[in-house]
Amino acid sequence: MSQHFEAGLIFILFFLPQPFWTGARGTAICGVLQCRGQLSFTVLTPASQFTSFPLTPALLNTFNTILGVMAIPPAFADLGKSAKDIFSKGYGFGLIKLDVKTKSSNGVEFKTSGSSNTDTSKVTGALETKYKWSEYGLTFTEKWTTENTLGTEVCIEDKITKGLKLNFETTFCPNTGKKNGKVRGAYKREYVNVGVDVDLDFAGPTIHGAGVAGYEGWLAGYQMTIDSAKSKLTHSNISVGYRTGDFQLHTNVKDGSEFGGSIYQKVNDKLETAVDLAWSAGSNGTCFGIAAKYQLDSDTAVSAKVNNASLVGVGYSQSLRPGMKLVLSALVDGKNINAGGHKLGLGLELEA
Repeated sequence: MSQHFEAGLIFILFFLPQPFWTGARGTAICGVLQCRGQLSFTVLTPASQFTSFPLTPALLNTFNTILGVMAIPPAFADLGKSAKDIFSKGYGFGLIKLDVKTKSSNGVEFKTSGSSNTDTSKVTGALETKYKWSEYGLTFTEKWTTENTLGTEVCIEDKITKGLKLNFETTFCPNTGKKNGKVRGAYKREYVNVGVDVDLDFAGPTIHGAGVAGYEGWLAGYQMTIDSAKSKLTHSNISVGYRTGDFQLHTNVKDGSEFGGSIYQKVNDKLETAVDLAWSAGSNGTCFGIAAKYQLDSDTAVSAKVNNASLVGVGYSQSLRPGMKLVLSALVDGKNINAGGHKLGLGLELEA
């Protein structure tokens, strides 16, 4: 089955007239699976029989209208995420990385990551533990890094009201005595996805706000940062886009001087492509990149990308066994192939 429909599995109860199918009258329960990308859908008729019918243009328009009403737009940070993932995932230039994820019998999740920079020989690592108290919608997270920074996060979701998520975060560095606090709030429902983050500081909190509105695939978002100590708007970002199951287009303007755009296209179940553009006012140069990911089989994928600076990146991902994934990558400077300075990357991901 195609994986084009991002909202997953939904069930719709509605009335369809006789011409749409044979032998089914009146009310029917339609399980619409990824209907924006697949060629047929399955109906459970009143006679309790599953029947497959072609997805005609008329039915597709009906489903698109229904799904456009029901879909929740992404958060502002996730606008254009599909294109960003094609450019970023499956690569680790100049790094040797190890990521381990495990889960204990009592539900505590452990995530450990470590990396070594081949250029600087600097080694960094992080440890994260997470426990979910599902009965109360609570999630407790503890973090530690090799920079000797300790972090604690408490999250409550969908308990105060459906769609509302609250995060309370603190960080502490024993070496310097520096402390930070942050409160995050996010609310999402049909048509809208809004969020507010407040960085707590003795000089005055910094407020980050963002909102996205969506309707029938069209998306519009705005992000801003307010420094309360200076009573000044320090950052603004406007984004507009269009998204369907296998195609996404996004553009954004940051602080009125930086312009960007991305295009994502899922050509078929195996091939995904993306294009990224960026331009700044006062600069004659335009940054341009194109990337692709091809799924050779269920366990193997290859990735490639190139930009206007002639930097060529390639990546290879292989699932060695369930819970074990190997990632190899290389970055080549196309303008100086014989000069050296190219970068290699090695990553191993373990999950149990």
